[in-house]
Amino acid sequence: MTVKAKKHLGQHFLKDEEIAKKIADSLSEKGYENVLEIGPGMGVLTKYLLQKKYKTSVIEIDSESVEYLKAKYLNLANNIISKDFLKINLSDYFGQNQVAIIGNFPYNISTQIVFKTLENKEQIPEFSGMFQKEVAQRIASKPGSKVYGILSVLAQAFYTVEYLFTVPPNVFNPPPKIDSGVIRLIRKENYALPVNEKLFYQVVKLGFNQRRKTLRNSLKTFNLSDKLKQDTIFAMRPEQLSVAEFIELTAKIEQDGI
Repeated sequence: MTVKAKKHLGQHFLKDEEIAKKIADSLSEKGYENVLEIGPGMGVLTKYLLQKKYKTSVIEIDSESVEYLKAKYLNLANNIISKDFLKINLSDYFGQNQVAIIGNFPYNISTQIVFKTLENKEQIPEFSGMFQKEVAQRIASKPGSKVYGILSVLAQAFYTVEYLFTVPPNVFNPPPKIDSGVIRLIRKENYALPVNEKLFYQVVKLGFNQRRKTLRNSLKTFNLSDKLKQDTIFAMRPEQLSVAEFIELTAKIEQDGI
């Protein structure tokens, strides 16, 4: 049975066994007994996950792929979720158990998958997968970089992010026109923020929405006191601030009475 490439989802199927094994091996296997693969397609990565000690489940919305996986991997049949990852509640399938996320992610929803992971960070201790290279670089980038932005700060606030390796187009079917990149996110031991998390998100997003402006200008909507606006941090641009400095900035705004 042949599974067609899901072009409508921006999916490019990995056909290189060595790279599939390398991605599977990127998980640390520490702190969880469950792994959920997003968009397994024909199972090139799945087969290596099933060799591990943890319990592997997959989530796939393409019915043809689901039927293929059920027929090829009999030990996986009861652990296939025929749903959209972006729309499920993890607790409906894993209870309160910790679950790591892995996959060759469809390019057009890959950033949404990261945001969904951040929303469920209490249950996701680790996340490893393949993205469009520039997205992977953005998530892992450091302050001062041109690609450092909202996704970089929010991901790195709760996870330690590592860019692992680059993957060329010729190992996919159909081949994309760009390189891909594999990254790993391992949740920080103390990942709870010392400030209001909702406010932190607002500060980061507002700051980068006008990234060419200083924070004094981009954060005007907070109606900051004149005294606070004189703080030197407000003369900086968002890409200059580390995660710790964004937390510090949020604390200053919080104390200002917002």
